[in-house]
Amino acid sequence: MEIKIYTKPGCTYCTQAKELMRRAGFEYEEINVITEKMREEFYSAYPDAKTYPYVIIDGEAVGGLVETAKLFVQKGLVSSRK
Repeated sequence: MEIKIYTKPGCTYCTQAKELMRRAGFEYEEINVITEKMREEFYSAYPDAKTYPYVIIDGEAVGGLVETAKLFVQKGLVSSRK
């Protein structure tokens, strides 16, 4: 599974998304959107993105932390139990 996570500095939800990947045992590529040019390229490539993190799995946009966590729970990749 190829996973990309678009993040921004200081983003708590981005940190939680990376923790979700760790819990699920997945490696991922983090793309830290830190410049205006990177931000423009990101929104050009993913116009439906409204928030960070933004997760792409196998070339398909999943969405943010909540959408990714729901997908992982549905597929049995992580448990919703603490």
